[in-house]
Parts: sequence; structure tokens; C-alpha cells
Amino acid sequence: MSAVTARDVTVTLGGARVLDGVTLTVAAGEWVGLIGPNGAGKSTLLRALAGLVRHDGEVRLGGEPLPALARRDIARRVAFVPQKPPDLPWIPVRDFVHLGRTPHLGRLGREGRADRAAVDAALARLDLRRLADRRLGSLSGGELQRAALARAVAQDAPVLLLDEPTAALDLGRRQQALALVAELRAERGLTVVAAMHDLTLAGLHADRLVLLDRGCVAADGPPRDVLEEGLLAARYGAAVQVVDAGGVVAVVPAPTGGPRWE
Repeated sequence: MSAVTARDVTVTLGGARVLDGVTLTVAAGEWVGLIGPNGAGKSTLLRALAGLVRHDGEVRLGGEPLPALARRDIARRVAFVPQKPPDLPWIPVRDFVHLGRTPHLGRLGREGRADRAAVDAALARLDLRRLADRRLGSLSGGELQRAALARAVAQDAPVLLLDEPTAALDLGRRQQALALVAELRAERGLTVVAAMHDLTLAGLHADRLVLLDRGCVAADGPPRDVLEEGLLAARYGAAVQVVDAGGVVAVVPAPTGGPRWE
């Protein structure tokens, strides 16, 4: 069964076509990595899948057309972690994470025991309990990114959309964050669609990679097929080597060559 389906999705922003007829099917429980150069359309595709940007074509969540779902219903099905968390510097971390429970609250908007438990569990899993009373504006970039991920964890939606979830994290936190997503996927049967710049990490965690370039799908398949030197060089304008590092496909800069600016 497909958890997310996009058919011929096109997005135009400021007169420029950012996505151009993208078709993508993500099976329930699958981890799909979106890769591609800057401006390829990765973030826009995630926002289209979350119903956050106007688009032509069709997006379905669990077989239901996106326009047929109320915003609350979409939020119960999809948790979206943007590349830049919302600019809410005055909100304490705990209250920010609690926003993830909004789709589950009753008519009067009152939190229950289950909501408080979900927030506490998310804070603990992201190692944020000691920062729970700190305001977002006082956090480092990495701490803020972890708070955004904690909010998505508390939201408890079956589909998790991640836009560069490790961009502001150091090496250790980066590994921990992706390991947590993998754990949650195993525990809850999550479907994950993640835009990632680190090609090695994308290949390590994703079942499948979709390479976008100039708003179109340039390649779609297993990491070993998509992480191919010639394909990456053509799309990224960079000289790279793809090596097998103990069973893991690693993408590293080539000792010669450089970027091609266009």
C-alpha cells in the first residue's frame, strides 16, 4: 500500500517552475531519500506533499486526495520538519514540542495525560529535558533543530517528512538523530521522506533515493544505483568518487577536479 503518492506535481513560484511534473510513490514503511543540487526542488516537493504549497497535479495520502482532507486530518497523517524551524524565539521548548499534539486535542483544546506523556517522551528521546524551560531564541542551531524533530515525534503521525534534518547538527548529534528516526520507523512503522545533502548518510539510511535536478526526477532507485559517479558528476557538477566502505556506499570528493559553475 502506498503511504504517499505524487502524480505529475508541478509547482510555480514567482513565475519560475520549481517542480516540473514530478511523479513519486512511497510505500508504507519505506524510507525515501531526496537528493540533488541546491535549487533542485527537494524542499518544495516536501512542502507539496505536506499540503503547504499550491501545486498542479495530484498528491494522495494513504490513497486519499490531499484536497479532500482537512488541515487537521493532514496533520494527523503527516509530520513535517522544515529546514529552518519557525521563528518563535519567545516560546519555551516544552510548549513548542507540545504544538505537535495540536491535531490530537479535543474540541476545547485541552491536553490530556496522553499528550503530556507524548511530549515528555519526545523531549527525553531528543535529550532536551534539561532545556525544556529554555526559550527557543536562546538555543543553538543544533538544539533548535532537535526541538523541531521532537515536535514531529510528539505529533505521532505515520508519515514523517524531513527537510535537511541534520543540517545544523554536529557529527555525533547527526548520527543520533538519524538513528532515532530509524528506531521510530521500526517501532511505529513510519514512512520517511527526507531531503538530505549528505549523500553517504542518505545512502546509508534510505531504502531508495530519488535524485532531483531542475525540478524533475533524474534518477530513482536503490542507493547503489543512484549513487553513481557519472550521474552525480553530471547533476551536481562535482568530481566525486563512490567507494564501498565496509558494505556502505560512501561518496567522497575526487582528488582532482572542482565544481562547475553554471
